[in-house]
Amino acid sequence: MVKFVTVGAAVQDVFMSNSDSFAPVCINPDTCFEMLELGSKADVNSIHFATGGGATNAAVTFARQGFDVQFMGVIGHDPAGRVVLDELDQENVDTSLVAYSDTHSTGYSVLLVAPNGERTILTYRGASTHYRPEQLDLTGVEADWLYMTTLSGSMQVLDRLFRQAKQAGMKICFNPGRKELEQKQELRGLLEDVDVLVANKEEMMALVQGDDLEELALHGLNVVPTVIVTDGGNGVVATDGQTLVRAGRYEEREVVDQTGAGDAFGSGFLSKWATGASLKDAVVFASANAASVVGKVGAKSGILHRGVTLHDMPIQEKTIGGERTHGA
Repeated sequence: MVKFVTVGAAVQDVFMSNSDSFAPVCINPDTCFEMLELGSKADVNSIHFATGGGATNAAVTFARQGFDVQFMGVIGHDPAGRVVLDELDQENVDTSLVAYSDTHSTGYSVLLVAPNGERTILTYRGASTHYRPEQLDLTGVEADWLYMTTLSGSMQVLDRLFRQAKQAGMKICFNPGRKELEQKQELRGLLEDVDVLVANKEEMMALVQGDDLEELALHGLNVVPTVIVTDGGNGVVATDGQTLVRAGRYEEREVVDQTGAGDAFGSGFLSKWATGASLKDAVVFASANAASVVGKVGAKSGILHRGVTLHDMPIQEKTIGGERTHGA
């Protein structure tokens, strides 16, 4: 059985919604915001407590698909950290690699959810942005894949983890964050060890040239062997250098909360790709996982369980340099 280790942030999330004050104010179709007057009190009619962080979200996808998975991250000695550990324990995620910070509290986010599912996030990143090399160490860890999320720009720690993973024979799937992308030269060097790169359109445009998803994905092949470029509701393009897959939405459904959709897609893709599934089948499951997540509040509530029945979706598949074929 394939074994995974996920590395990155762990946070507690508090969702506040069903408030008239959270209705988006739009100045154009692409620019909307929430306006709360200073000194005012906004009534909130729904509150939901959950946990998040890209690495913990991914770990739950792998666990619900029946795989052995370990989570590695840093939390504080506080109630939020305890909540994170309790939920991961309930999901059968191994938390023995978790480290504790003596100087920072566990990451904490308050999410103000608008009626259309978009959210404004107030974030205290805390322990999830202050990493020391001794806190994240893969020595002695046995896994087939390292699923790496952002470490808030801690390039030295990333480099050490990547070297340890390769020395241990692990493959690497990486979903970098903004602070890694701001250090483009260092990041390009790290990507030499990466087997699968997952990024959204804006993130890929910071790494390679290209105007559309397909162009970005193909240019990404000059950096890593397998590339997935997402663009929210506009779909995704994935390629392994031999095949290219373009997919739209898995299904049209009400978007309740978009938190964790990207994590669900990336980890959903790898959960199939790592077991030898085709590029198309991996994208279908990833899309279904993301669609299920946005239909519920919180990053983990909608993550699919093993054995779920999937339906067909709009998807196109072609051989690189060959004719396009249409698949289910």
